[in-house]
Amino acid sequence: MNETRKPRKYDLLIDSCRALPPMSTAVAHPCDASSLSAAIDATRLGLIAPILVGPQARIHGAAKDAGLELGDIEIVDSPHSVESAARAVALVREGRAEALMKGSLHTDELLGAVVKRETGLRTARRISHCFVMDVPGHEDTLIVTDAAVNIAPTLAEKVDIVQNAIDLAHALGVVEVRVAILSAMETVNPDVPSTLEAAALCKMADRRQITGAILDGPLALDNAIDLAAAKIKNLDSPVAGRANVLVVPDLEAGNMLAKSLTFLAGADAAGIVLGARVPIILTSRADSVTARLASCAVAVRVAHARRLDAGRAVR
Repeated sequence: MNETRKPRKYDLLIDSCRALPPMSTAVAHPCDASSLSAAIDATRLGLIAPILVGPQARIHGAAKDAGLELGDIEIVDSPHSVESAARAVALVREGRAEALMKGSLHTDELLGAVVKRETGLRTARRISHCFVMDVPGHEDTLIVTDAAVNIAPTLAEKVDIVQNAIDLAHALGVVEVRVAILSAMETVNPDVPSTLEAAALCKMADRRQITGAILDGPLALDNAIDLAAAKIKNLDSPVAGRANVLVVPDLEAGNMLAKSLTFLAGADAAGIVLGARVPIILTSRADSVTARLASCAVAVRVAHARRLDAGRAVR
């Protein structure tokens, strides 16, 4: 939210994409100044190569009202938001786009098209959302999941949520991914289900059912991110006090955590949906310009990592 603070972490993230080719992106229903500006700004920085999908007259009207030049950007005409989402997804399935970007339609409309069994972009993974947060005064970028898609995930669904976040951290260049499974306490309590699930997730990581990170939990928020708090509780853990991925018990907790960091601590929050065939960029009208660009940069890094993985698989 803070437009005046120097967002060093996001600057570094965006700079890391400059050597990468623009990511072909289907932008679903960019029919207001906010969503259209986000796409155009990302285009100017070389982050994306957009295809705008929506009512052509409304897109041109939004561009005129916002003083934006569309130039030779391709527009795929569609009559309404539901059809815009469907056609944007179809562009991915046709191989013309390697990312989706939310415009001025509702998130449920876009994800509804993504999860359709026959025509969507489902994979074996559960779809989940991650905030990549730049918190003032905190050394590490924090990944918070899931605060936007899964309302009350089961243990099986949390396995995918955790793995999606770990893979994202690696795509962003995090060398050691330290995952804190959050609850209200740091001890396992049979009366608090989230502590039991945290313990199970950690044991699943021990058995390599979850890979690529160090997990610990249950951890309360203070002893997950603050070393002094972890020492007071005598927590001997490579994660406690040093977590860079925070897995919340449910959407309500995650939404409150992310918005508290944004509105009380002045954090910026880039948003992305993972688990589909391509990264999905979610921006909000409340986002700062920097956060919108960072959301695009996160998706660029994810798409690049997938290209590298695909190349290794072919070899």
